[in-house]
Amino acid sequence: MPKDTITEADEKVIMEAIQQAERNTSGEIRVHIENNCEGDVLDRATEVFAQLHMHLTKQRNGVLFYVAIKDHQFAVLGDAGINAIVPDHFWEDITEKVISHFKKQEYAKGLAKGVIMAGEQLKSHFPYSDKGDLNELSDDISFGK
Repeated sequence: MPKDTITEADEKVIMEAIQQAERNTSGEIRVHIENNCEGDVLDRATEVFAQLHMHLTKQRNGVLFYVAIKDHQFAVLGDAGINAIVPDHFWEDITEKVISHFKKQEYAKGLAKGVIMAGEQLKSHFPYSDKGDLNELSDDISFGK
């Protein structure tokens, strides 16, 4: 189980980062953690994105942080609304930051930093609005096997 690696304290750190990031943007951020990634990491992240119904946000502005801990796989995946407007290096910069922490087995710290980076960038393209901005997706971390 990935929960062998991610403690309750780690979950709290990651969820607080998600909530902090989402206070500034209408973008929706989810984190999914499992031990193993069968096949290509981007294909698996795309499957999880669909399973979590992340493509159903009003502005198509969901972001998934996907981690397969034991296989040392990571992907950050944005929906169509985000990909259409963020700079080319957006995902690569986040990936570099997250992986630099993963190499030190600082999973929660790496994910939290990546989530905050995503929120900062999303805020300029998808600012938070007091008028009807709903939290469309759960802030909870989802876990696979």
